[in-house]
Amino acid sequence: MSTTRPPRHATKIVATLGPASSTPELLEQMIHHKVSVVRLNFSHGTAQDHINRAAMVREASRKAGREVAIMADLQGPKIRVGKFAEGKVWLEPGAKFILDGARTELGDVDAVGLDYKDLPRDVKAGDSLLLNDGLIVLTVDAVKGEAVHTTVRLGGELSNNKGINKQGGGLTAPALTAKDMEDIKTAMSFQADYVAVSFPKNATDMEMARQLCSVAAAEFGHKPGLIAKIERAEAIPKLEEILRASDGIMVARGDLAVEVGNAAVPALQKKMIRMAREMDKVVITATQMMESMISNPVPTRAEVSDVANAVLDGTDAVMLSAETASGRYPLETVQEMSRICEAAEQAEDKHLDADFSGQTYSRIDQSIAMGALFTAHHLGAKAIVALTESGSTPLWMSRHRAHIAMYALTSRLATQRKMALYRNVRPLLMDAETDRDTALERAEAHLKKRGIVQTGDIYAITCGEPMGAPGGTNMLKICRVG
Repeated sequence: MSTTRPPRHATKIVATLGPASSTPELLEQMIHHKVSVVRLNFSHGTAQDHINRAAMVREASRKAGREVAIMADLQGPKIRVGKFAEGKVWLEPGAKFILDGARTELGDVDAVGLDYKDLPRDVKAGDSLLLNDGLIVLTVDAVKGEAVHTTVRLGGELSNNKGINKQGGGLTAPALTAKDMEDIKTAMSFQADYVAVSFPKNATDMEMARQLCSVAAAEFGHKPGLIAKIERAEAIPKLEEILRASDGIMVARGDLAVEVGNAAVPALQKKMIRMAREMDKVVITATQMMESMISNPVPTRAEVSDVANAVLDGTDAVMLSAETASGRYPLETVQEMSRICEAAEQAEDKHLDADFSGQTYSRIDQSIAMGALFTAHHLGAKAIVALTESGSTPLWMSRHRAHIAMYALTSRLATQRKMALYRNVRPLLMDAETDRDTALERAEAHLKKRGIVQTGDIYAITCGEPMGAPGGTNMLKICRVG
């Protein structure tokens, strides 16, 4: 393992596991260098592959001495063209091309079959279809039975199973497929901490996913967090209801950019991050963040700015996809991203008081969380410590840019792992303790042992009486280390 001290930063890193990062040694190094969430992409691999990788993540995490969360990312509907006889074709601008739901033979330069059989019912003459992430654009001329007749507006190479988007959205494919339902069972068998739902259109999609997760996880006594991937145009006006039905969102900029246009995405990203934080939800910014590092050892200046801007916007996490799954430099990419996060956070505005002006809190536990932030900020406290069962108090505190290290001590392993995604929260496992004074003494001993506080330091601590009741935080104590 590398002995280089990784940067300290509040923003979490999500890394996708794949062929390039599937050795225990490399994964352990990535966790050491501040990967906090490992993403398993259910678009690839078998159920057993994911079960094996989850076991490897847990073991690498144990060896690295740091618990990480596992996020199972569902494939969602396959809105794709079929296969070609030659594997690919070249489409010339102005040429006619047919997308045929009834076609059974392999495709050619004139026509191709569809994995998504409902396309003819979702489109009409004049619609624009974007294939292969918008690199090819087709204009719909007519729909005849199961065949969508188009003219190539922007041509190029089209190969097997490339994705289809409709400009402006409007494809009716359900967010959860039969495959997703089976994959949820697989993910719950190893107690994935988060499940990311692809292409949700509304709150109903997320509520259905939660119901499926609850049924599949019931025998394990497990409750995963649900992340809605915002990648459909229809999801934007329903963003608030989707957030209410979810534990967080992912700004999935790939498909979203194809549907709403590249130029609209940066402002939407800022809006989504702001709204998630205001609603006490987590948010992940994803897609092409360090894309050039798939094949190059250093990022472009634009990628550095992209990651830094997401950090400055207040995202909980930044995500790596192919960069760590199949790229040539998975560890170097994580190290670069860590350095960017640290530098961006050092440049952040450190004024906290404005967050509290005009705010009212009706819940005791939320008021205690805000009181801890406010007091620790003004006293220059070294740390804020939350003794927590559910993780709610650290989540609320993490919605504000306190620039004070937050440590969440919990006796629940599932809570510790889930908090791995919260910005500026360092979750630690601590033995269950029913006596308040003993718990507080142990918490301080825990911090001193880890070098977090030393003699003379001030820290704030929150807990609940009676101890061990989720949602019961009702006490704030300011301590000076003796």
